[in-house]
Amino acid sequence: MIMALFGLFGKDRPQASADRAALSAGLERSRGGLLGKLGRMLVGRTTVDDAVLDDLEEVLVSSDVGVDTTLSIIRRVQERVARDKYVGAAELDRILREEIIDLMKDPPPVRTDAKPYVIMVVGVNGVGKTTTIGKLAHRLKKSGLSVMLGAADTFRAAAVDQLRIWSERVGVPMVSQGMGADPAAVAYDAVESAKARGADVVIIDTAGRLHNKVNLMHELTKVRNVMRKVVPDAPHEVLLVLDASTGQNAMEQARQFTKATDVTALALTKIDGTAKGGVAIGISHEFQVPIRYLGIGEGIDDLQEFDRRTFVEGLFARE
Repeated sequence: MIMALFGLFGKDRPQASADRAALSAGLERSRGGLLGKLGRMLVGRTTVDDAVLDDLEEVLVSSDVGVDTTLSIIRRVQERVARDKYVGAAELDRILREEIIDLMKDPPPVRTDAKPYVIMVVGVNGVGKTTTIGKLAHRLKKSGLSVMLGAADTFRAAAVDQLRIWSERVGVPMVSQGMGADPAAVAYDAVESAKARGADVVIIDTAGRLHNKVNLMHELTKVRNVMRKVVPDAPHEVLLVLDASTGQNAMEQARQFTKATDVTALALTKIDGTAKGGVAIGISHEFQVPIRYLGIGEGIDDLQEFDRRTFVEGLFARE
């Protein structure tokens, strides 16, 4: 049953073509900026020489791919050009797609023997963390799984209230102790309750504060440790939620959270409202953490499992 956690988004399901269309539409702004820059760069060029590679580097960096990842892509393209002997500028688009797809990682397989499957969600306030939890709970419930929520972001009353709204909207139970409660105690109660009820999945919301990294690390470690008193190998997923529209700021958040805890996957929100979709490539590569989900709209169903090939093809698709 737990296989539905990720099989829900399988490419063979009838909904897959609709999801690809929605993703393509969501990437319109990012695609327009990237392809426009590439098109202008290649005007009058017939071969991929050092000048083209220099210009390509500038295009990728300005598209929020990130410096380190851009240099990796340029190095890969250089190797392809040297190996293939002659590469025309018109082929650069195809080579870029292939190398970027190869650069990114697939999410790890889900643990099929875990019940409840524990997802700890981290991320700063304002990135769409609670909304992502609500959408994920909705999709899991639609797939036939029983889901519970844990309101362990107890430092803001609004966070608990917002999660409660999503809990009621989706129709899944939530465990909370209100503002000011010990986050670890809430997480413990949520996992214990999920286990007692035989729930398939429990999603734990956590506080999103970055002003003190030492406290953040201590808090997240404490939450993990208390959950393991109930489910020894919990959490099975640590999902970092990032706002794609913040570009390099999202990169910095990824840097801080991957230092603070063992992030296993990413969820990128607001991908449809930004021209900075290239940041997905940079974050996934630089921190070697796969993207699990993309938020492509405001609706309750606007959450997709990330597929690197579909994403890159959508980013480079020419109408």
